Amino acid sequence: MTTASPHSHNAPVMPAEPTQARRFGKARTARSAALTEDYVELIADLHASAGEARPTDIARRLGVAHATVAKTVGRLKREGLVVAKPYRGIFLTREGEALAARVRARHRLVVDLLRAVGVPAEAAEQDAEGIEHHVSQATLKAFARFLGDRSRPPTAG
Repeated sequence: MTTASPHSHNAPVMPAEPTQARRFGKARTARSAALTEDYVELIADLHASAGEARPTDIARRLGVAHATVAKTVGRLKREGLVVAKPYRGIFLTREGEALAARVRARHRLVVDLLRAVGVPAEAAEQDAEGIEHHVSQATLKAFARFLGDRSRPPTAG
């Protein structure tokens, strides 16, 4: 029995090194941004539904320790996305509100696309939590175009 050499016709075609490095770099950046985006989106949602965003509520909803929330909120404060008021919770700045709105719109677009291709509602919501942080603007525009085309009535031929 012989094994295929790495140069055989069955071996995967590797992208150029700079291309592959750029792709992996984009994924690392997206993972880092995902945490920030999840926090600002959750803070906005808590304010909309409960009127406040307390560190305890954030910790419970994200399934993390209170200390993790405190550390992350400190970073978000330094980045100018939130302010924390003693005994009043955490509030988004204008920049934080703008980011939360962009994240929410992107989430809805990804969910809508997944639902349009037949993914059940709960699976679409869950999958969108991962996908939404990794799609490019070009992909989001294609999603919107696809959904827009599907909502138009067919033209008479």
